[in-house]
Amino acid sequence: MNHQNNLIITLFILIGISTRIFPHPPNMTAIGAIALFGGAFFQDKRLAFLIPTLIMLISDLILGQQLVISVYLSFVIMVGLGINIAHKQSFLRIFNTTLLASLIFFIITNFSVFISASLYPKTLLGLIECYTLAIPFFLNTLTGNMIYTFIMFYAFHFLQKNIAIKING
Repeated sequence: MNHQNNLIITLFILIGISTRIFPHPPNMTAIGAIALFGGAFFQDKRLAFLIPTLIMLISDLILGQQLVISVYLSFVIMVGLGINIAHKQSFLRIFNTTLLASLIFFIITNFSVFISASLYPKTLLGLIECYTLAIPFFLNTLTGNMIYTFIMFYAFHFLQKNIAIKING
């Protein structure tokens, strides 16, 4: 990966950070897309795992949010999903991976809420209620992940191709 690609990736990441800091619908940020994108495109996979974690940590501190391990774990898993599609990307694979990433985030984070919070009775009905009430947040997560993932993947390919043409042509 050349220097220009790293600059493009860094720009996308900075844009992604802004989606968490500035007002937005709940859970509709670019962090999931950044995790998938980093996994797919960073040569140094340590950076792929580190970037979304640092974005979350820094933005949690700026926003005064509590650090929630299940959220961080979900993003780490998303990086792994991005690594899985790094060498074979198609619209369908990106779509399916983004859908799976969104579902994993939904399942892990809401199970954590069910287990750790006193909001729901610790019964099967309480678990169902927890997941049912979280559906609007899931829709926001899915929407944000889909929009930002496709923008990042396809804009990167477009810019990479056009920069290569200008440099080589």
